[in-house]
Amino acid sequence: MMLTTKPQPYDSFLASCSTTQRNHQDSDDAANERPWRRRPVVDSPNPPPRPDWLTQVREPSLAPDQKIVDAHHHLWDRRGFRYLLEEFTDDIGDSGHWVTASIYIQCRTMYRASGPEAYRSVGEIEFVRGLSAQSRSGHYGPTDVATAIVGYADLLMGASVAPVLEALMEAGGGRFRGVRMPVAAHPDPTVRSNPVPAPEGLMVSKPFVEAARQLSRLGLSLDIWAYQTQLDEVATLARRLPELTIVLDHAGGPLGVGSYPSPHSDHNSIHRQAWRDGLARLAELPNVMLKIGGFGMPIMGFSFNTGKTPPNSQHLADAIAPDVDACIERFTPSRCMLESNFPVDKGSISYGVLWNAYHRLTASWSQEERNAVFHDTATRVYRLPAGS
Repeated sequence: MMLTTKPQPYDSFLASCSTTQRNHQDSDDAANERPWRRRPVVDSPNPPPRPDWLTQVREPSLAPDQKIVDAHHHLWDRRGFRYLLEEFTDDIGDSGHWVTASIYIQCRTMYRASGPEAYRSVGEIEFVRGLSAQSRSGHYGPTDVATAIVGYADLLMGASVAPVLEALMEAGGGRFRGVRMPVAAHPDPTVRSNPVPAPEGLMVSKPFVEAARQLSRLGLSLDIWAYQTQLDEVATLARRLPELTIVLDHAGGPLGVGSYPSPHSDHNSIHRQAWRDGLARLAELPNVMLKIGGFGMPIMGFSFNTGKTPPNSQHLADAIAPDVDACIERFTPSRCMLESNFPVDKGSISYGVLWNAYHRLTASWSQEERNAVFHDTATRVYRLPAGS
């Protein structure tokens, strides 16, 4: 179906942003790029992986019989940073953890090079569906990668986004489950986690709400990555659309940069308490779910990537325990799911260490509670097939 309305401001905003700044990994890679390739160079605020650094700490799985659905990861082929099916499944296989399925989350990759702007993100779904088919061959291990797919649509199109959503669903071949549109915004330029920061106030705009209503109508969910300063906007949206399932990513964005003190120095600052209070208000809304993870991003203030050696699972568990506890106390295991946020967090933590830290943090829980956060909540919310 051809687009009959002019694309709205957000896609134009993204198109106007520079993607030519060099990533701070493999400075020679861009210079050696073959001339016929057009892989993007992304100016990311997150540190790139350093394999030699990460391999200084190796651990066997602490719970190899615990089924896991990785509730949040990405796949991409950027100049100087390739992370596709083989890299992801190698991380899983090397870790020794039993990851049965995964949820792919949009990351603005493999868009169509031509056609109506609003439909170009369909290319990302086509790309991921292909990788998912590869994973089902069994050649890359037993994990069903991208069992569910969350893509991008410009929700500032309002109700006219409906045919775009239908195109995404068709491209997903039964695996498309929802949309995430970047909304994380803060007036302080040091508070930055995305290559392209979003304008402020998107979630409370009339077009966004109208588009989100279309998600609900089609049985799709909305993933939101927002900072702690935006949680009241998320709550406003959730109240306006109680029938829409909203999945809040990365623990609701606790901040530890700029004017927000690092949790290493003050886990009980007024800012961290404001984040906990925001989570509590959201937890009152039954249509909001929570992903726990993203702690490897520098924006949260842990600075794991700056150590001489990477964190081991005990170090990591001790550092993030207050934040994980805050999430669980407010949302309960039945509304929480654990995520790797790979390869973003791979700049700070290895895959095996991350899941071992989660195992340490949940060791005293009942098996039912552990099953919920590691597997069952994600399976239910993203409607994964039986046996995933």
